Amino acid sequence: MSITLTDQDKLTLRTAAYGAVTLMAAAGAAGSPHRVATDGSIALYSATGLVGHVLAEKPKGMKPNSKSVAGIADHVLPALTAAMSMLKKQAPAEADNFRSTVIVAIEAAARTHHGEPSPTMTEMARKITEALDAA
Repeated sequence: MSITLTDQDKLTLRTAAYGAVTLMAAAGAAGSPHRVATDGSIALYSATGLVGHVLAEKPKGMKPNSKSVAGIADHVLPALTAAMSMLKKQAPAEADNFRSTVIVAIEAAARTHHGEPSPTMTEMARKITEALDAA
């Protein structure tokens, strides 16, 4: 079974996945946002299947940067839902793969604080999971 994703589909997947890690890094800013981003990104680079191939491509056109976490969230959370909707229609197994990949990435990001994640990171992880499950 061969699945063809458009450039826009791929951009949505990358924006959603890497944006989720960006949100976690912003939520963990009191600790080490660079460590959060690194650990989350390593988890994304470890993805397999179609999702792994898309996430491994050089990111281009992603613009989740904003001067506020709210601005990033306004861009990323809908992308998470859109990515799940698109994959559920085109490749249901890849939808599960994408969801689990993003969950592993946010869990990896949250673990960088040795011990309990901060309440801010816990809440951001909840919002990300909610956006994934909204599709």
